[in-house]
Amino acid sequence: MRARVTVMLKAGVLDPQGEAIRHALAALGFAGVERVRQGKVIELDLAETDRAAAEAQVAAMCERLLANTVIESWRVEFA
Repeated sequence: MRARVTVMLKAGVLDPQGEAIRHALAALGFAGVERVRQGKVIELDLAETDRAAAEAQVAAMCERLLANTVIESWRVEFA
């Protein structure tokens, strides 16, 4: 089973990388980009075949390692 975890900064947390990307896009002539939020995507190939068990396992991974839950939120998609 494959899980795709998307980790993003929570609303209200400053995103200096996103702001740098926005400025760079403007410098390259891409006008009209008002806001950029930068995050990360982590793909996991799991041996688990039971979806509920996989969801619990990935949630624990996110809470313990993959996301800084103080400033980041995460979501999981299964394929």
